Amino acid sequence: MDLSFLVVVVIVTALVFDFTNGFHDTANAMATSIATGALKPKVAVGLSAVLNLVGAFVSTEVAKTISSGLVDDTKVTVPIIFGGLVGAILWNLLTWYVGLPSSSSHALFGGLIGATWIAAGSGAVNFGTVVQKIIVPAVAAPIVAGVVALLGTYLAYRITARARKKSVDDGFRVGQIASASLVSLAHGTGDAQKTMGIITLVLITSGSLAQGSRPPLWVIFAAGLAIAAGTYLGGWRIIRTMGKGLTEIESPQGFAAETSSTAVLLASSHLGFPLSTTQVCSGSILGAGLGKRLAEVRWTVAGRMALAWLFTLPAAAIVGALAGRVANSGNLGVALIAVLAVLAGGGIYLASRRKPVTSANVNEYPSTPAAASATAAV
Repeated sequence: MDLSFLVVVVIVTALVFDFTNGFHDTANAMATSIATGALKPKVAVGLSAVLNLVGAFVSTEVAKTISSGLVDDTKVTVPIIFGGLVGAILWNLLTWYVGLPSSSSHALFGGLIGATWIAAGSGAVNFGTVVQKIIVPAVAAPIVAGVVALLGTYLAYRITARARKKSVDDGFRVGQIASASLVSLAHGTGDAQKTMGIITLVLITSGSLAQGSRPPLWVIFAAGLAIAAGTYLGGWRIIRTMGKGLTEIESPQGFAAETSSTAVLLASSHLGFPLSTTQVCSGSILGAGLGKRLAEVRWTVAGRMALAWLFTLPAAAIVGALAGRVANSGNLGVALIAVLAVLAGGGIYLASRRKPVTSANVNEYPSTPAAASATAAV
């Protein structure tokens, strides 16, 4: 297979991942606004799509981390990157199907690390960067966001305790439109860069760009457009889990969750930490649930989400390793992995149509007994 054609195939695959990232992670920005009625579902995803596109042009620090810091680009081949992307895409589709808000970022990192490790050896993976810029922030970020959201929720209810409930709800719903918009902007700023970084890595590996190069303008635009398109389709299954499955969200809680998520995400993007938007926003929603007196948190759902987070990086790494090993064997290997990926993705999509979740029923979470309820002592 001609190298230039293979580069095009891998770039298209990277944009497909970016698309799945968009519809997989729409819930991060808009789930609480949809759940509280601050925005109608279709309006919410449309607004989020536009701001994801705008956010892609804000910064490229995270893209640089991925293209020149995660793996040794002198030992990585284009088929290896292809295998890593396949691992990330399939994990995204699987977790979307079951409605679990797992990390698209960690799926991408896991797929790339697994494919690189199995095909080029452990020495090609910069484990110091993995720990410093992925593992440590992944543990700290949802905790920080959750604590900030908990305090924000507590203050919101204390400050408005004597006000009329309708006035409070209406005011916070207006605030949610602004805060959800900022989360969407932050998502585009952080997550679109990850695809930019992968495409830049492909271009460096193929000799089209010099080592250490930043993403070209066309890469920034293509990544922003792909994530915006995916966002507009709306990952309704995950929106339902985030907005209704974890806890019942009121507008003050939604506002607190979104503002805390925005602060953490924009700060991390500026510092070059490729945080998972999913983990940050989930932590914020959980913190907002705990910040309201007598609020119920469905710990069964929270536990399933935590397991998905735990398994995302290694699961995507295993799939990426297998796909990368086969793809790196030659043209036939690349073609075989491409066919298998299309069949697997198509099968997951067809299975999802049996019980579709749409904008019409996104706020109808299946009633299941809560494993436990949490009442904050505030």
